[in-house]
Amino acid sequence: MYVRAAAGGSGLLWRTLALPARVGWVAMARPRLVGINHVAIEVGDIDEALAFYGTGFDFELRGRTPGMAFIDMGDQFVALSTGRTQEPDTHRHVGFVVDDLEAARASVAAAAGATIFPGRGLSFLDPWGNHIQVVQYDEVQFTKALAVQRSMGLELAKSEQALAELRAKGIKPL
Repeated sequence: MYVRAAAGGSGLLWRTLALPARVGWVAMARPRLVGINHVAIEVGDIDEALAFYGTGFDFELRGRTPGMAFIDMGDQFVALSTGRTQEPDTHRHVGFVVDDLEAARASVAAAAGATIFPGRGLSFLDPWGNHIQVVQYDEVQFTKALAVQRSMGLELAKSEQALAELRAKGIKPL
């Protein structure tokens, strides 16, 4: 499979080119990525992780199984899983979106065990070394469907800059 980069918007767009004709290759349809259903975060203890993330963020628990807990985010979720074995993350991270970044900064600072990195935005290590970056909903392109927002008791808007970025991509925000 070959890819090329083309200038577009504020970055590079990656498009897959047709597979070259070679002996033994079979052309096949490939599915389009449309989103992320969930992300799994490895922690040392589920109850401690729920207490930590519950201090930092307001969420509903979707469910629990032995060694796992599922934090609900409307149509997505974070799976907390026991068994963290690697060193703390540096570049690899998970990005959360919140309705109030300053409230997140204050509540994460109150959560025992958080290592908050200095700088713009909110970036921290949880007690198990997972690197989490947090952004505010109105400042980014990520959108949550109105039906999902309503089910979560939210009514979120976008900044003019985020709306302009969406429009530049051909997305007509509601």
